Amino acid sequence: MKVLRTMLVLSALAVPAAPAICAPLPAARADALTRQLQAIVDDPAMPLPGLAVVAVRGGEVVYSHQFGSRRLAANGRPALPVDAGTLFRIASISKFVTTLGAMKMVEQGRLELDRDLGDYLGYRLRNPHFPDQAITLRMLLAHTSSLRDEGGFKWAPEVDLREVLLPGGRHYGKGAAWARDHAPGGWFEYVNFNYGLLATVMERAGGQRFDRLMRGLILDPMGLKAGFYLADFAPARINDVATLYRKREKDGDEAWDPAGPWIAQADDFGVEAPSAPPGLERYVVGSNGTLFGPQGSLRISANELGDIMLMLMNEGRHGGRQILQPRTIVTMLSRQWTASPDGKNGNGDSDNFRGLYHAWGLGNQHFVDASSPGPGRPRGDRLVEGGGFTGVGHLGWSWGLNALFAFDPVTKNGMIYVATGVGADPDLQPGRFSSESRFQERITDALYRGAIRAPAVSATD
Repeated sequence: MKVLRTMLVLSALAVPAAPAICAPLPAARADALTRQLQAIVDDPAMPLPGLAVVAVRGGEVVYSHQFGSRRLAANGRPALPVDAGTLFRIASISKFVTTLGAMKMVEQGRLELDRDLGDYLGYRLRNPHFPDQAITLRMLLAHTSSLRDEGGFKWAPEVDLREVLLPGGRHYGKGAAWARDHAPGGWFEYVNFNYGLLATVMERAGGQRFDRLMRGLILDPMGLKAGFYLADFAPARINDVATLYRKREKDGDEAWDPAGPWIAQADDFGVEAPSAPPGLERYVVGSNGTLFGPQGSLRISANELGDIMLMLMNEGRHGGRQILQPRTIVTMLSRQWTASPDGKNGNGDSDNFRGLYHAWGLGNQHFVDASSPGPGRPRGDRLVEGGGFTGVGHLGWSWGLNALFAFDPVTKNGMIYVATGVGADPDLQPGRFSSESRFQERITDALYRGAIRAPAVSATD
């Protein structure tokens, strides 16, 4: 507990006192929560094809449930239900898991947080507009690197990232990968490309392809069936992967049609199995880690995310093994960036995120329970109506998927949800108290009030 309280100071998170010993929810309370969540899934204003949730209170899983289908009925094939083993393309929560691998390599001495990345890459890495400022692993993880997504964040196997990053390179173009007005190290802007470069650095330091490196660092030691590279999955595991849906076209004008059919957006493996990208057999390890989707292509179950959450709550221990050292977790969750009141040190209030980002650690958002009015809708990172939950973690949105992984490392309370699609435009259903959409607020609020705030069992009972 001493280490966790040190983490509290470093992270500057406001938390209540530690809870009493917890027990699984009483059946009546669990049934009520299940009915509430089922009503959210079935809401005609925003139907969800599938949903999986996990609630943790006091370091124990007190509620876990799945709803709907991981693959809808189509072309004579029956629907397949979401179950405890369903794997989801978890979008940006992949970044959180990738960070665990990077921090393990820091712990092993193979990477250093504040070393010039050029030392690993074998070429001088600089933002050409700020040539005297080294770029470090810490900057990638804290989204202060001055890299940008405008130049892209994923390339084919034959592309070496030096051709993207260095002026004169074949894929450098107009240099859109680099910020012109903000130097590395101070300004926050959430950027996917940070993680493609991170994976490349990990490969250079580890001597393996990123997906296989992650298996050895984190996934296999924890006994997880999760993975970054689907072509390596056995057929039975491919069948466990959920298809992601929206009621809009996958390509084209992408017009929403809430009265229309569900349209597969990603991982529709009932139609076509995944295959390796052309040219992978010629891939040079350490040249282009974007290929393996470190920013958003991890497939993992909600329950396995629960295992990761519990491991972090338990000072890095899982199943009798020490996955990460306690001090590594303290460092990872420590505050690296806090939005200034005048908004002059970061882009947390952009049009894309509507004030969602107020603080950041190494590869994790700090949910500070902010909720402030803004033009046309509320803004902030608040997770429950009226406030009361602070913590660390990550959000995931893409291809219709919406997900949350958030926990308080001191009280050991946490919430996970993964929804496999949306039936209407979420931007037309804004939240009441946060930057999230209303259906997202309803899920987290239900988990918090129905499971985390449920009466605990006293140690003297």
